[in-house]
Amino acid sequence: MQPSVQIVFHDLSRSEALERKILERANRLEHFHPHLLRCHVTVGQPHRHKQQGNLFHVRVALRVPGEEIVIDRNEEEDVYAAVNDAFDAARHRLEEAASRHRARNRTARPAAGARK
Repeated sequence: MQPSVQIVFHDLSRSEALERKILERANRLEHFHPHLLRCHVTVGQPHRHKQQGNLFHVRVALRVPGEEIVIDRNEEEDVYAAVNDAFDAARHRLEEAASRHRARNRTARPAAGARK
C-alpha cells in the first residue's frame, strides 16, 4: 500500500525536480514498514545567513498504526542533501518501528500448536 504523500514548500520556490526526488524517497519507505499510512514532508529555507549561504530545513512526518515518527533536519546548504539526510533518518526510525510492530505481533499471537 503506497502511503499518502503531502509535500509543502515554505519560503522556497516549488521545484518539480525536488518534488520528484521527495516522492521517490517517500515511496521507497513503504518497503521498511508494511503499514505506512502517511508521509508529510515540509521543505523550507528559514534563515538566510550571509556567511553560511542558504540553509534548508526538511521535516518528514510519518504515520504508522499507533505511532507518529517525526524527523527534523536543519542547516544543510544543499537542499537535496538535506532531503537525503532526512529520509535516511526516517528510514532508520521506520525500521525500528517495524521491528517493534513485529515484536508486538509475535507476543500477541500464541505459537501454532501451542498448548493452553
